[in-house]
Order: sequence, then C-alpha cells, then structure tokens
Amino acid sequence: MKTWFITGCSTGFGRELTQAVLDAGDRAVVTARNLDQVADLVDGHDDRALALAVDVTEPGQVRAAVKEAEEHFGGIDVLVNNAGIGYFAAVEESTDAEIRRIFDINVFGLSDVIRAVLPGMRARRRGTIVNFSSIGGLRAFPAVGYYAATKFAVEGLTDALRQEVEPLGITTLLVEPGPFRTDWAGRSANETLPEHEIADYRSTAGVQRSEFRAGTGNEPGDPRRAAQAIITALSGAGHPQRLLLGTPAYDMAIDQLESMLAEIRYNEKLTKSADYDAAEA
Repeated sequence: MKTWFITGCSTGFGRELTQAVLDAGDRAVVTARNLDQVADLVDGHDDRALALAVDVTEPGQVRAAVKEAEEHFGGIDVLVNNAGIGYFAAVEESTDAEIRRIFDINVFGLSDVIRAVLPGMRARRRGTIVNFSSIGGLRAFPAVGYYAATKFAVEGLTDALRQEVEPLGITTLLVEPGPFRTDWAGRSANETLPEHEIADYRSTAGVQRSEFRAGTGNEPGDPRRAAQAIITALSGAGHPQRLLLGTPAYDMAIDQLESMLAEIRYNEKLTKSADYDAAEA
C-alpha cells in the first residue's frame, strides 16, 4: 500500500487521481486550500485519507503538511504536484501581478513541495515525484506564453531532478496532458479579458483565447481515464519518464518534435560552423 501526497485536489486531475488512488486501496494525503471542497473525498476513508490545508505559495503550510503526512502515515511514497493555474493574455498584454502569480503557483510552489518531500524520500531511498506539465511544456501557443513558460520550466526542473535522484532510488514522471475537461480554461485561469487588451493581437492571442474559452467543457480528454493512466504508468518497474495524455497531446507533440528535428538537421552546417577550426584549436 502506497501513500500519495497530492496537491490541488479540489477539482480536475487532482480530484480524480485522489479518488482513483483511494479506490485502488492506497493511502492519500488530500490537499487543497479549502478543505470543504475535499471533504467528500476523504469521507468514509478515515484510515487511508488525510485532508490537509495547503496553499503551495505558503512555504510554512507546505512544510507543516509534509511533516504531518509523514508522521501520520510513516512516509510519502508518491508526490503528485498537480496544483496549478492558467492565464490567458498575449505576452505584451500580461501584467506583472499575473505573471508573478502563475510562476509562484506553477513553478515556485511546485519546487517548494519537492524540496519539502525529498529529505524523507532520500532517507528511505525510495519514492516517486510526479510533476504535472502540459503539452504546453513542449509547444507554446498564442495567449498562453507565460503559462507555457511555467510548464517549460517544470520540464527542465524535472529533467535535472531525475538525474539527481535516480541514483538515490527516487524516480520522476512528467505528466503532459492535452485538452481535458478540467477547469483549466475556467475557474483556475483569469476569466476576464486582459487589463490592457491590444488590438494588434486580436487575430493571434485574441482568437486563441476565444477558442480556449469556447472549448471549455467539450474537451476530448477524460480526467478519470487520465487518473487511471497515471496509476497504470507507475504500477510497473521502470515507469516512463514522461506521459503524454490524450490524442491531441500525442499528435501535437509528434508534430512539434518532428518539426524541430527537421530544422535542426537543416541548419547542421551553420550550427557547427560556430566551433573553433580544428587547426586553430
């Protein structure tokens, strides 16, 4: 029986993964800023579920919750950094406050939870850290430049982390969902137009923002099936380093990576021309 510590359990992937973990017979530390929103998840699971109030932007809360979880269950086997928000605005339209807020939650909050959990995992020489990225961590789109920037950061952080902790018996998994029926484009994102909308970006960021909003509730991805896919990915030995979720994510990732590879190969001669000449070196 594993103990999972999951952030952002009130809605979306966090809620569905928590339910799936408990249904599978494992233990879950169910965290959210408002515990009333997760009361139904822990109800009837008093022996295997622990609800804790956690705002990932509050380091004191994070460390207190990790300590209580470890004391209550004896350790954390799987950390799932799911808490995150969206933000829709062209790069130039974005405000300092919103930019800092999305980085505080999606990057610095995630990092803080990792650093709070790692000492216990290192001491036991085992554990898994699951970080939610996005297809936006591989490919950016208009109107979500800063969201993509946070997810690109999560990708780089996780890749480095993997190399640091694998020799210690700890593994990592990057989860990269495409469009799913969560509240990513709704409550968890800014719901109004940018404070200073710029007409020049209406055909790019404006159109993309409208498409994101219009698609809310009709996305092809099923969060329940995503939760099961994550559990399945982690169930065997040698689990993957990254897990794309949903057909659109798979298709967009393949297109992006093939395009990048083609351009890299096309520019091979120019790229290598920047080296010292062998005779000069």
